[in-house]
Amino acid sequence: MAGEVLSQEEVENLLNIMSMSGNKKDADPKPAANPKKAFPLGTSGGATGWGHEKITPYDFKRPERVGKEQMKALQTLHEGFGRKFAAGLSAMLRTIVEVKLTSVDQLTYSEFIFSLDNPTCFNLLRAEPLEGNLILDINPSILYPMIDRMLGGGREPTLTSRRPLTEIELRLVSRITNLFLREMKHAWENMLELELKVVQVESNPQLIQIVPPNEVVVLVCFEVTLIEVRGIINLCIPYNAIERISGKLASNSWVTYGRRQATPQSIEKISKSIRNMLVELKVKLGQTKIELNDLLHLRIGDVICTQKNVNTPLLVSVEGIPKYWAKPGAYKGYTAIQIEDIIADPTEIIAQE
Repeated sequence: MAGEVLSQEEVENLLNIMSMSGNKKDADPKPAANPKKAFPLGTSGGATGWGHEKITPYDFKRPERVGKEQMKALQTLHEGFGRKFAAGLSAMLRTIVEVKLTSVDQLTYSEFIFSLDNPTCFNLLRAEPLEGNLILDINPSILYPMIDRMLGGGREPTLTSRRPLTEIELRLVSRITNLFLREMKHAWENMLELELKVVQVESNPQLIQIVPPNEVVVLVCFEVTLIEVRGIINLCIPYNAIERISGKLASNSWVTYGRRQATPQSIEKISKSIRNMLVELKVKLGQTKIELNDLLHLRIGDVICTQKNVNTPLLVSVEGIPKYWAKPGAYKGYTAIQIEDIIADPTEIIAQE
C-alpha cells in the first residue's frame, strides 16, 4: 500500500462508522469512492476485493476432525455390516428383521450423550488394538420387542418399559450384543483385526464418560425394523480410537470386504476346520399311508408296503438339504447305501415335497 493515501471522503466514512459503533446511533455512511482501496483484514494490495472474498463458516463447537474420505469409508463399511447383522438377527428372532444404516456423523461426545434416552441399554466396548473404548447403545423401543420375541412372543406390538433391564433380560441382550460384535469384527477384518468385548453395561448413559465432553466422536446410526416396530442402534466411535488408522480408512483396501479371492492357504485352513465336524445325514426310504388301527396293531415281523419301487433311487439329505441320490444295499452285514448321483439343484426337490 506504499504510495497510496486515503482521500478525505474515505477518512470521513471511517470516522462515521466508528462514531456509529461507539454511540449506537443510526447512520447511513456513504460508500467509498474507490472500493478497491478498502481491503479486508488479511489481504494485501487490493488483489482481492470485498465482493470476491470467499468465506467458509466454521463452528468451533463442532470441529470436523474426520476427513470426508474416512467418513465415506466408514459409511460403506457399515452398510455391508448392516446387511450381515440383519441376517443374523432374523435367524435369532425367527422373523424378518431389517437393519438400515441411516447416518454417519461426527459430533461432540456431550451431544451424543444428551441425545440418548434414560434408561437405555448402554454398552461400553473394548476394541483392541484401537485406543480407548467404543459405545453401543440399543434403544429400548426396539430392544424390548426383540427380548419379547426371544421369549416366544408373537407379532403383537410390545409396550416399551421405561426401566433398567433385569438380570434375565441382560443375559438375553448379551446374545444380541455378541452377534453385533461378531459381525462388526468380520466387517473390519480386511482393514484391522479387532478383538471386541463388552466391558460394562449401564442404563444411565451419563454415568460413563469415555472422552471429554467436547471431544469429537463418529456416530454410526442404524434403524432396526422388527415386524411393525422400529428403533435405533447407535455405535459411537471416538476420534482418538481411529486417529492412528485414518490412513487405512482412506485407502481402498476395505472395499473388498467379503469379496476376497480364495487362496490355497485359506482353502486349506477352512477345509481343516470343517473336516472333522459332525453333520446329520438322513435317507428317505419311502412313505405310505396307513390306518391308525393298523398302526396300533403292528407286531414284530409285519411288513409295511410302500408305493416306492425297489429300483427307484433314495433321497439323501445333509443337514436337511437334499444332496445325493443313492441305492440301498448291505456292507459287511450292515444296512448301507451307495451314492449314485449328486443333486445339482436342491430347491427343485424341496419344491416337489
